[in-house]
Amino acid sequence: MPDYLPFTDFTVDQGDDMYHFNSDSVLLGRFMMAKHNHRVLDIGCNQGILMLYASLYKPAEITGIDLFPEVLELCRHNLEINHVSANLVCTNLQSYQDDPYHVIVCNPPYYESADHLRNENKYLRVARHTESLNTEDLFAGVDRLLHETGTFYTICRSSQLMKVINTAQKHHLFPSTLRIVYDHPEGTAKSALMAFTRSKTRDTEILYPAYLNDKNTY
Repeated sequence: MPDYLPFTDFTVDQGDDMYHFNSDSVLLGRFMMAKHNHRVLDIGCNQGILMLYASLYKPAEITGIDLFPEVLELCRHNLEINHVSANLVCTNLQSYQDDPYHVIVCNPPYYESADHLRNENKYLRVARHTESLNTEDLFAGVDRLLHETGTFYTICRSSQLMKVINTAQKHHLFPSTLRIVYDHPEGTAKSALMAFTRSKTRDTEILYPAYLNDKNTY
């Protein structure tokens, strides 16, 4: 049975052993924005969730890159059944070259764990662990591919927030928007949604929090 993508009319098929979308995917998909004349890049597009959210803005072009051809085949299927057109490229970010994008989005791997804690499933391992894409490589790639007026949208664990911001600044990217995600209003911070631009002088806009126990906020 296909799954419905929250806050859309889209349905998606998810491979049994592949990474399934979760609240991070939905939060990030609803957080990013694009315009009709924009070129959009999804880094690690997996089964096409973020590209489907991006398509709601009807941008000029959408591209997704991923490491696995079989994942891209499922992504292509999900795009086709929802009548969304996109370019799909099997590559890693480190070697990917193209003209600048106005919007780049990535739901990156979080965990820098020891080998014995890493998932043996290759799809889950790449999605969750930083061995294929660490924070430094992510921002180096975004710096290379982002348009001068473009925006990069991402999410990280709350404990990684300052590391992510410091790494971004090394690559001439500065936080323009921040939204903290909590389990519930009395809970501790779980993750942070961030938008980065090349503007040093722009103050960071702090949005109202998102709560995972409130289905209307993500």
